[in-house]
Amino acid sequence: MKHAPDIESWLNLNLIDGLGGESIRRLLIAFGSPTAIFSTHITALERIVKSPIAKRIRQGADRNKISSALKWLEDPANAIITLADSDYPAQLLNITDPPPLLYFKGQRELLRKPALAVVGSRNATPQGLSNAEAFSEAASNAGFCIISGMALGIDTAAHQGGLRGAAASIAVVGTGLDIVYPAKNHLLAHKLAKEGALISEFPLGTPAIGTNFPRRNRIISGMSQGCLVVEAALQSGSLITARQALEQGREVMAIPGSIHSPLSKGCHALIKQGAKLIENTQDILDELNYFPLVSDENLDKGKEFTTEQPTKNTLLLKYLGYDAVDINTLCARSGLTAEVVSAMLLTLELDGQVSSLPGGCYQRIQ
Repeated sequence: MKHAPDIESWLNLNLIDGLGGESIRRLLIAFGSPTAIFSTHITALERIVKSPIAKRIRQGADRNKISSALKWLEDPANAIITLADSDYPAQLLNITDPPPLLYFKGQRELLRKPALAVVGSRNATPQGLSNAEAFSEAASNAGFCIISGMALGIDTAAHQGGLRGAAASIAVVGTGLDIVYPAKNHLLAHKLAKEGALISEFPLGTPAIGTNFPRRNRIISGMSQGCLVVEAALQSGSLITARQALEQGREVMAIPGSIHSPLSKGCHALIKQGAKLIENTQDILDELNYFPLVSDENLDKGKEFTTEQPTKNTLLLKYLGYDAVDINTLCARSGLTAEVVSAMLLTLELDGQVSSLPGGCYQRIQ
C-alpha cells in the first residue's frame, strides 16, 4: 500500500528514544520537516537538542518498529496523522503541547466535527452511568462527537451513548492502538473502530503505564470544545482532565448529585470553583454557545434526563428524593396508603430506580 509522503520520516522521528514532543516541535520549526531534520548535520541538530539525542537522530529509530507501523498502516482503517496533516484536529493545535503524531483507527471525518469530552469515575453508580449515556447520546444528536478515554465506568457509558447518536464517539487511549485496555472493552473498541474512532499518541506496542493516562487526558480535553464531568470523587483522575481543560481555555461543566455520595463530591467541588452546573442538554449547548443543526426531535431525546415520565410508579420518585426515607414518611408526603407505596417501591426497585436500605428505608438512585 502506498503511504502518505514523508510518513516514514515522521515515524522515524517519533520513534527515537528520548526525543519528546517539545523537542520534535522545536526541530520542525528550525528545519521545516522530518526529512530535512534527518539530512541536517549533527552540529546543527545539537543547537536544538542535546548531543546524545542528536546522535540518535543521525542513527535513526529502530527499523523493526518503523516496519511494524508501516505494516499496521496497510489496514485501510488505520492512519497516522501528523502536525502537517490537514486532518489534524484543529482544537488540538491550540494546546501548549500538541502531539506531533497521532495513531488513528476509524472514521477520519469525525476529526472535523465539534467535540465534547465526557469523563468520570471508573466505579460509577447506576445513576452516573445512566446520565453519562443519556447526555452523550443527546449531545451526539446535537452534533458533538463524544470524546472519552475508554476506561470502565463513565467513559464506557459516554462512548456507548455517543455511538448511538448522530455524531458518534472517539476514544483517546493510553496504550498503543494494537492493544485494547481495559480488555473488558474489547467489543467497545471494535465498535468504535467501525463506527467511531480510536486515537493514541503512543507507538504501537505501548502497554498501559500509569504515567501515560494524564498525558492521554490532555488530548481528550484538547480535542474538545468543553469537558463534562458526570461523576467523580475528590481524588478522581477526571478532575485532572477538568483542570487541563481549564488550562487549555475549554469550558468545564459538571452534573451535580447527592450531597451524601462520595462520587458527587468532585463534581460539587468543580461547581464551587465555577464549573457550569448541568441539568439538561440545553445547559451544555448554552455554555458552548452552540446551535445544533439537527431536528428538534433528536435534541428532545436528551432534554428530560432529570424529569421522570409521569407513570403511576415514577410519580412516587418526586416524593422520594436521594436521601434515605421510610415508607411512613412517603405515605405522609404522597397521601397514598402503605400498601400502594410498598407496591410502587417494589416495582421501582426491580427497575433499578430505587434501592432498599437497612432499617426499612429507601433511596432513589435514578
